[in-house]
Amino acid sequence: MPKSYPREFRDDVVRVARNREPGVTIEQIATDFGVHTMTLQKWLQRAAVDDGSRPGMSRTEAVELRDGRKRIRLLEQENEVLRRAAAYLSQANLPKRFYPLVTELAVDGVPVTVTCRVLKLARQPYYRWLADPVTAREVVEGYRTNALFDAHQDDPEFGHRLLADEARDAGQVMADRTAWRICRDNSWWSAFGKKRAKNGKKPGPPVHDDLCTVTDDTGRIRHEFTAEEANELWLTDITEHKTAEGTLYLCAIKDVFSNRIVGYSIDSRMKSTLAVNALENAVAMRGNVAGCVVHSDRGSQFRSRKFRRALTRHRMVGSMGRVASCGDNAAMESFFSLLQKNVLDRRSWTTREQLRISIVTWIERTYHRRRRQPRLGRLTPIEFEAIMNTPATLAA
Repeated sequence: MPKSYPREFRDDVVRVARNREPGVTIEQIATDFGVHTMTLQKWLQRAAVDDGSRPGMSRTEAVELRDGRKRIRLLEQENEVLRRAAAYLSQANLPKRFYPLVTELAVDGVPVTVTCRVLKLARQPYYRWLADPVTAREVVEGYRTNALFDAHQDDPEFGHRLLADEARDAGQVMADRTAWRICRDNSWWSAFGKKRAKNGKKPGPPVHDDLCTVTDDTGRIRHEFTAEEANELWLTDITEHKTAEGTLYLCAIKDVFSNRIVGYSIDSRMKSTLAVNALENAVAMRGNVAGCVVHSDRGSQFRSRKFRRALTRHRMVGSMGRVASCGDNAAMESFFSLLQKNVLDRRSWTTREQLRISIVTWIERTYHRRRRQPRLGRLTPIEFEAIMNTPATLAA
């Protein structure tokens, strides 16, 4: 089966090939980026079709056709849900509970997601009901919530500790932390209110533990970025640079084992999708990454729900350093320092396209295949991985 490349990587290679200098051949571009010449020619032909310079169905038209068929199928399912719901509600002698209807539609091929969206139901409560209509834990939680609510209604000035005392006197024993959680979930705050924070944003809390710290003989805590094999520890961060058109952002992911940039994403906006796309590109390039530790700073992009879901989906482990401490991600900062000196600060950039081409060319051609590193035994990242992976392949 041929190797799959991320779409963003393919587009970058096509940009470099189209904007190549005189005398540079397609074969040289393919060699620099580690792809076959025929593969690059196919990418160029597909790009020509997408641009309209060659006849054929473009990628946009194919996506529109697929999306159109998907929308038609979705509309048919939604109409079926509405028709069955109307018939279900018209039966006066049956209890008006939608969960059995959701189950019936799922048996007939209508996804639970579609049914719940049309009927405005949450899926998680449905699945909990499907497994156990009423659990013992929910019964206990309900009694505790009622006791806390009654105490809060009697005296709105009570905080969660005093409310817990009142609930315990009423026969509902619980810890103070449990009372705080229930009050938080129901927004039952003391009438005095909460103290407002000072002006200025505070750094967000870490969503992962710092897994790259070690304690030396003197008891000092320091960071150590080492890996015994590929896909064991990845580092990631985001850098930016200004052009005449505006700022361009780069999110890169480096494998500590070989210092190779296994994935990156470039965009004009620094949103959570930038970090997610970089992670997805890295996973597509590396394959099996289960158990890999991904270390980052506390940027909002890496604390976002989308990025955490991507880590969970690929069975990866997150790690975060401290606030305003570049040493907690020094290995990644060193790469960005090289990029700053070798590309970003070399000239003034007119367009984002020019800067993007220069960045990806330097990463794939210079950093990966030409820049030898002392830590790797004076080898390039590509050479180091080829040598280290050969014994493992022979042993397998």
